[in-house]
Amino acid sequence: MSSSLYRRLHGVFTNTAKSQVLTAIADAKPKVPPPFNPISEAESSKEQKFRPLIRKFKYLSKDPRFRRRHVNYESFIRRLGRTQQFSAIEDILEHQKIYPEIEDEGFVVRLISLYGKAGMFEQARRLFDEMADLNCERTIISFNALLAACVNSKKYDKISEIFKELPGKLAIEPDVISYNTVIKALCEMGSLHSAVLVMKEMEKNGIDTDVVTFNTLLDAFHKNNMSSEAEKMWTLMEKKNVISNVRSYNSRIRWLVENNQVVEAEELFEKMKKRGVNPDIYSHNSMIKACAKDGNLELAKSWYVKLEENGCVPNRPTFELLITLACDKDDPDSAYDLCKKSINLKLNVFTGTIQRVVDTLVDHSMIEEAKELLEIGKNCPFRYKLSMPNDLQ
Repeated sequence: MSSSLYRRLHGVFTNTAKSQVLTAIADAKPKVPPPFNPISEAESSKEQKFRPLIRKFKYLSKDPRFRRRHVNYESFIRRLGRTQQFSAIEDILEHQKIYPEIEDEGFVVRLISLYGKAGMFEQARRLFDEMADLNCERTIISFNALLAACVNSKKYDKISEIFKELPGKLAIEPDVISYNTVIKALCEMGSLHSAVLVMKEMEKNGIDTDVVTFNTLLDAFHKNNMSSEAEKMWTLMEKKNVISNVRSYNSRIRWLVENNQVVEAEELFEKMKKRGVNPDIYSHNSMIKACAKDGNLELAKSWYVKLEENGCVPNRPTFELLITLACDKDDPDSAYDLCKKSINLKLNVFTGTIQRVVDTLVDHSMIEEAKELLEIGKNCPFRYKLSMPNDLQ
């Protein structure tokens, strides 16, 4: 990494208290995951129910085929992370060191990434530092994984330290992924000017920007309602012949919808298709949201049809938007049909949304339909706790 980039990063992450960037860091602090703490005696009973699952996971880990399946680790660590079972996460991931794959950088990168997603940066850094002792080579791949763990853990202040120390120590050069990760960190902090400066520094160092670079900046500028800066990024992207993808368009479409420029959003949607970029579920949900803001249920339902015609699978936000709009427009039949569709697709729509449909059905004297929805909700995988008025139970 060039010395000028390090100076810039050092200034960004360690400047005086008057710095706007430090203000951004302070604003980001509430997002920091709870610190990792070992299990105390008081907590041990709370975590006791996870012990059989942890033992089972360790047992299954003996099978090399199990260890090759990323999803096994992702889903279980995510579950433990949601309930802040940090000691359990460390127990499982430390256990993986006994297997021969620990000498494979790809396997270790997965473990570092899992620590990062759980908000456990210190454990991710420790594992990275141990790789040499584990007879595992450290390359730009594991370096980038550590950077990503830093960002996922919201440990933004560690980035300049990592850039200062590790490239020289490991004799590696940061690549486009490294720079994009730093830019993402700066954008999440709200330091967009510094993010653009790092992008320029990146180009000076001979690293070409890519669509990820621009999408990160486009998202940040749009979220901060800096449409003119976003437009400059879009123009620069085209000038550099960086091909925009569906995420690039979605960023603009979302901003247009949020700012009530629905006609422009629809024009951009069609332009995207003409350019050979297939709209995804997020593109369609933005257009459905635009209809919801206008209170246009029929148009929203037509977008739902387009969604299916374009080969997209609806998700929970799709049905949240449509069901809520149907209730707002006092259309119990549509709300009822949409509820059943969402349950059939095994999408966990919020209980409050389903309950509102039950109430709407009752208000329209559609008692049998309301009772049927209660029965469906009770027997579906989500076990909705719905209720009818006392005099109708």
